[in-house]
Amino acid sequence: MTPYSVSFVNRFSRMVGRPIFRVLFHLLSDLKLFGREHVPIQGAYIIAVNHVSLFEPPLILTFWPTPPEAVGAIEVWNRPGQGLLARLYGGIPVHRGEFDRQLLDTMISVLQSGRPMLLAPEGGRSHQPGIRRAHPGVAYIADKTGAPVIPVGVVGTSDDLLDRVIHLKRPHLEIRIGKPFNLPAVVGKGAERRQSLQANADQIMFAIAALMPPEYRGVYQAPNEAR
Repeated sequence: MTPYSVSFVNRFSRMVGRPIFRVLFHLLSDLKLFGREHVPIQGAYIIAVNHVSLFEPPLILTFWPTPPEAVGAIEVWNRPGQGLLARLYGGIPVHRGEFDRQLLDTMISVLQSGRPMLLAPEGGRSHQPGIRRAHPGVAYIADKTGAPVIPVGVVGTSDDLLDRVIHLKRPHLEIRIGKPFNLPAVVGKGAERRQSLQANADQIMFAIAALMPPEYRGVYQAPNEAR
């Protein structure tokens, strides 16, 4: 498998852009970061985050100690403004709802090259705080690479975040980083293997949900919180 590499343009853009966006986020919002001590100094791992709006990935990419690779919907690359930022930062575009062998190989290559990688196991924005059921792809990548998972919960983002910023409301945002952990090995074949992958994906989401307020946990409420 071809080793993953980051172009000079993307490396330079990250070096210049991340400090600028850190200043902007701090000026325009009341942002708190918890759990930074849980981030490994180096090596490959999967950053798994909840995905309410467009703003969770930029927050993580801006404030993570080292610039992760990012997996995002292909539509982002086609939007004015967002597309330019996506091309400057670099990333891995996904055609949602399609099986893409090359995409999976690229994600595996990122981790095998010793780089951290950000993705949202829900597969798309929920547009509301409650977490939705995860797709099993994240568990497949973790199983193929043996990479640990770092759960991250982002609180305070919403589709109207930019509007709140424009109206000088300075929204309160939190990035909550959990401890890294390894998933159990995927077992079986056919339906049993699919169930095993889904169980591992659910384990990741329960770890994210544990970092969040109850209203953010969605289908991953703790048993005593289930309605």
